[in-house]
Amino acid sequence: MSTKGKSGCPINLSLELLGDRWTLLIIRDLIFAGKKHFREFLQSDEGISSRTLAERLQTLQDEGILTRSDDPTHGLKTVYRLTEAGIDLLPVLATLGAWGSKHRKADDKLARNADDLAAGGEAALDQMKVALRAEHLANT
Repeated sequence: MSTKGKSGCPINLSLELLGDRWTLLIIRDLIFAGKKHFREFLQSDEGISSRTLAERLQTLQDEGILTRSDDPTHGLKTVYRLTEAGIDLLPVLATLGAWGSKHRKADDKLARNADDLAAGGEAALDQMKVALRAEHLANT
């Protein structure tokens, strides 16, 4: 997946990195589902292939959105964690979730979660970012 900018437009640059379905779903799983291991991402309902997952994880690592380290509890596992740049994507995903809840036929429970986060506004996003920093950045 190429991340070389064709233009200097910030929206274009963002979409070149994040504009495919799988990349945002991986970040969603890191933020909202607490997933950190390769196998956990594979078990998501959307059914990403292992090859696509490996490619997206590598791109996100190369672009500074997440880090990869050995799992201290299991010698054969790798742990993926968000960087500050990855945590800064929370409002983007929250806005997408709120839009999907309003305009698409979303799962009721997931729609409520998106609506609750949107209703909490900036304060809810800031509180969640603090929790994400503690979870993802404290161990780096």
